[in-house]
Order: sequence, then C-alpha cells, then structure tokens
Amino acid sequence: MGLFGLFGSSDSSEKKEPKETPWIALNSLEQLDVIEEESKTVPVAIFKHSTSCGISRMAIRQFERAYNVEPEQMKLYYLDLLSYRQVSNEVGYRFQVIHQSPQLLVIKNGVAVAHASHHGIQAESLQQFV
Repeated sequence: MGLFGLFGSSDSSEKKEPKETPWIALNSLEQLDVIEEESKTVPVAIFKHSTSCGISRMAIRQFERAYNVEPEQMKLYYLDLLSYRQVSNEVGYRFQVIHQSPQLLVIKNGVAVAHASHHGIQAESLQQFV
C-alpha cells in the first residue's frame, strides 16, 4: 500500500486488466464478400489504419481505449492500408466511400451506413448501430 493510502495501492488485485479489442485482420479481397454477408446479420466496422501516420496511431489508441461493443454485437475489422493497399482501394470502391486515413466505416446490409476519419472517429458512436 502507498504511503497512508494517498498514492495508490501496490495490491495487484486492484489493478484493472486492459480490455482486449476484438480485431479481425482484414488482409484479402475475399474477406470483403464475407463482410458483406456478415453485415446482413450483425453490423461490421472496418478501421483503416496507416502504420506510418502519427494521427492514425493516435486515433487507433483512442479508439481502442473507448471501444466497448461486445464481440457478438459487432464485427470489428482492422486494415493495415499500407500493407494491403489493394484491399483498401476495394473497400472504397465497394462501399462507395472516399479513401481517408485513418478511417472508420460501419457496414450494415452490405452498405456503408456511416464513416468517419481522423478526429471524427469516436468508438462510442458505434453503439447506435448495434
């Protein structure tokens, strides 16, 4: 225990476990067909992330801290758009959303019903789609 309890406790039972974000790696064009089908029964979110961009890194950290949707309520895909540029391009074509990075898309019934980029990405807003 800290000095008179003023500076916190060293008791490990009081520490919170970090919540694991249920990412599904999006790395093939064939997965987009799966996403379209899945979105007919459960909403799907796609997070397009640029691993070389500081803003994207900040956005994904904030997103992961705030994400609170149960895995059975929504599928959450992660796309490293630098490694899978062809998949990133096809996401834009298929779901009719102009490419930005970072970017979050919500797919329902095979259609993008919402999207946000940069500082507009708010994990809390996903609750309205479940």
